Amino acid sequence: MQNYDVIVIGAGPGGYVAAIRCAQLGLSVACVESWSKENGKPALGGTCLNVGCIPSKALLESTHHYSYIKNDAADHGINVSGASMDVNKMIARKDKTVHILTQGIAGLFRKNNIDVLHGRGRITAQDNSGRYLVEVAPSSTADEETITASAKHIIIATGSEPSKIPPAKVDNDRIVDSTGALAFNEIPRKLCIIGAGVIGLELGSVWNRLGSEVIILEALDTFLGPVDNQLSDEAYKILSKQGLDIRLGTKVTGTGSNNQEVIVIYEDSEGKQQISVDKLIVAVGRSPNTEGLDAEACGLTLDERGFIEVDGQCQTNLPNVYAIGDVVRGPMLAHKASEEGVAVAERIAGQPGHINYQTIPWVIYTWPEIAWVGMTEQALEESGIEYNIGTFPFVANSRARATGDTTGMVKILADRQSDKILGVHILGPNASELIAEAVLAMEFDASSEDIARTIHGHPSLSEAMHEAALDVDNRAIHI
Repeated sequence: MQNYDVIVIGAGPGGYVAAIRCAQLGLSVACVESWSKENGKPALGGTCLNVGCIPSKALLESTHHYSYIKNDAADHGINVSGASMDVNKMIARKDKTVHILTQGIAGLFRKNNIDVLHGRGRITAQDNSGRYLVEVAPSSTADEETITASAKHIIIATGSEPSKIPPAKVDNDRIVDSTGALAFNEIPRKLCIIGAGVIGLELGSVWNRLGSEVIILEALDTFLGPVDNQLSDEAYKILSKQGLDIRLGTKVTGTGSNNQEVIVIYEDSEGKQQISVDKLIVAVGRSPNTEGLDAEACGLTLDERGFIEVDGQCQTNLPNVYAIGDVVRGPMLAHKASEEGVAVAERIAGQPGHINYQTIPWVIYTWPEIAWVGMTEQALEESGIEYNIGTFPFVANSRARATGDTTGMVKILADRQSDKILGVHILGPNASELIAEAVLAMEFDASSEDIARTIHGHPSLSEAMHEAALDVDNRAIHI
């Protein structure tokens, strides 16, 4: 039996980062990963890299180029006729991107002397010295043996899986989850998506750009509830104009089949409705992947929704057992999981790991992109906090004018008394990149005046942030 200082269960963006940081700090590390490709070898990177963040962004990028050529290139004097999309080649490029990155993580593991244990890991016992025994069982039909390893510290990073709903049972044929939606080999003529969240909107954008008629059914009456209302209202108009048929307040009650089509039955304010589509994507969120841990047997405490209960240090109820990422409280975001992995590794090594949960950025990779950090205007109103607002539209930004991407705005919310930045919200081109400045500013408790006094390059999209900060004090230059 191999003994380690740390065993990490899960090699997603939380687990593999935690393993690398532990190794950097001089700890002996093994990482358990059940995910595998056709050859039966572990595919590091978890859901995010294999069937989540990375492949979806690859498809979004490919279809964004295609949409630009068809709809916007002519404005720049670029005349293209007969443009078409080779879906199989697009999927192959996505797969190649994923392969390169998973191999990159494998290389980092070798560099840092991290052992990979292929299979499903669970804590089975503690030995007399207090070390945990971890059983790694085969995760496939491949000829593998169950092995046992031990470690003083355990980090659980088993991630999440697509949530299921009874009215729409996934068959990975015509009714698929987010994983299946990344591997269509042809463009659906008519596509329905259950859920108008991040996953639904991004996947809807991919196939809408390629010509699918996309209908998105959302049970809530509000669109993108976590987003600042001013931006979500504008985003609804923009995405609807692009062709996404977003129907709010609709409850899916059942599905059926008719020849090669899926019948989706739902209820809205007008009563019972049904539509027939070629494909149905179930994108109603994600659930913690804790079932295989056998938590009850080892005494690990889960909450009523299946999340592992942890304290502010990501410590579970078991001594020296930590949990990070999608299996614990907080947003299901890859970068949140990674930072928790770093923090836990440093705490195990006796260092003061740090995470500021108030400055975790969110991004939706539609076009225009949506990104935000901190509090929304509606949250500030509910909290009774007095605030000032600064906004600046990209239509008045010179770089946005030059590129032709002028939709959206930057919005800064600052405390009325102290001017401390409380939230920043961006709808527009490259919002995913621009939000980093806001995160850094809030991490250092900056005021809007601090950004206003910071020189930004000209011409650049970041000047919209500068102007919004100036507008907090009603002194924006270009509006």
